[in-house]
Amino acid sequence: MKKIITIIAASAMVAGLASCEQKPNTLSSAEKAEGWQLLFDGETLNGWRSFNAPELLGGWSVVDGCIQASGEGGDASGYIVTDKKYSNFELVWDWKLTYAGNSGMLYHVVEHPKFSVPYVTGPEYQLIDSEGWEEKYAPAKLADWQNIGVDYAMHLPDYEKMHINPVGEWNSSKIVYDNGHVEHWLNGEKILEFEAYTKDWFAKKASGKWGTATEYGLAHTGVICLQDHGDPASFRNIKIKELPEKRAGQKVSLFNGKDLTGWMGATKTYGVDPKEPGVLQCFPDRGGKDGGGNLCTEKTFRNFVLRFEFCLPTNGNNGLGIRMPNADKDAAYNAMCELQLLDDGGSAYYDAKNKKDKLKPYQYTGSVYGVFPSLRDNVDKQIWGKDKNFAG
Repeated sequence: MKKIITIIAASAMVAGLASCEQKPNTLSSAEKAEGWQLLFDGETLNGWRSFNAPELLGGWSVVDGCIQASGEGGDASGYIVTDKKYSNFELVWDWKLTYAGNSGMLYHVVEHPKFSVPYVTGPEYQLIDSEGWEEKYAPAKLADWQNIGVDYAMHLPDYEKMHINPVGEWNSSKIVYDNGHVEHWLNGEKILEFEAYTKDWFAKKASGKWGTATEYGLAHTGVICLQDHGDPASFRNIKIKELPEKRAGQKVSLFNGKDLTGWMGATKTYGVDPKEPGVLQCFPDRGGKDGGGNLCTEKTFRNFVLRFEFCLPTNGNNGLGIRMPNADKDAAYNAMCELQLLDDGGSAYYDAKNKKDKLKPYQYTGSVYGVFPSLRDNVDKQIWGKDKNFAG
């Protein structure tokens, strides 16, 4: 904390980038040509509403050309979000805090009744008067991952590059999210950058505050969110420029035919048999008493067409989970959906005594498990290998 205080004291002499040359909450001709859009018009809260609500429920207002948090919020409430969702972007804004103030800018926030607060899904650029907070709440101390400019509870900034204007003066920040590449900027300096969805990213998530927040950071699209954490805070010049999806139209191979590079989860249960190269196989006997397990890609994907071939042993049961939040969860109930892969003609699923299937309609191969049954007459069953298998 000593280093941060020194930098804050020194930075009182550094002018912020919130310029008076251009009228606040407006776009220059150059910005318009580059595709920038205003998220705040300087007069109304049009385009904003409360988190998980269809309208603005209070706690925020427009004061002197700024969006102002009343300071009545807290950990469980006081969040406003944009009407529109964003994927890849550059987001800039000016902000100022009161003494010991605490706030934040979040992105890729997912709204759903099961998420009571935005931060369990959306990453946060932390805004806090670190020095004032520790003075006010002494002897409590902030953890490194709670300080100004951090990717909250994940990545730390370069404090040597941080120039923070005193409390009550304007600062300028920027978030860049470009197809998984993330940058945090403060008063014209890049203070932090990282790549999301790498092994290091998943390790940080699993070992820290978000270890039990299975869907934290996984959404590639979501609303932008401002936080009232119990302290008045002001925002203006909130602008966004959307960036293109770089992987659009690209063909990506998920399996190299040799090993599990690019995969995580049940890496003991799955593998490649040297006698049958080019085939990714499940070996249930390697998975302990329960066998099985989930094997997930390290990379995440948003919109896609997925093609693959599969084969099953007699009475085999497997599945393909889509938008799986965590390799430790059951794909049938935690993924967005599971494509059922089952030897539905096997003896294990047929009641020979009563001469009828044991399966429900949504349990047959090709079904969206538990939701939509497959059109069984359209499932083309083929032979691949020694057992009864399918290719698709």
